[in-house]
Amino acid sequence: MKAVVGETVVAEAANEAVVRMEGNAYFPPDSVVAGVLLDSPTPYTCPWKGRAQYHDVLVGETVLRDGAWSYPDIKESAAARVGRDFSGYVAFDGRQVRIEI
Repeated sequence: MKAVVGETVVAEAANEAVVRMEGNAYFPPDSVVAGVLLDSPTPYTCPWKGRAQYHDVLVGETVLRDGAWSYPDIKESAAARVGRDFSGYVAFDGRQVRIEI
């Protein structure tokens, strides 16, 4: 599975390594291209996953504001609900980043 901006792959992982929930694909942290994510100050807390970290996605001169997010420290109940620990996994905004299977 790939996350793509224009023609640039910003994340790539085997389908079984990606966590799918709520219509989003969460990529393992080590599958995201280094230097592509910049922490955003946008706050958000999910009632069942916990505090989110939004990221701007940087590709060349293009900056996609809040184009990705992750949950650095998920709640234990979230891992149980999903069936695995997805702390730090990165989801991309489908309006800005194309997800390819």
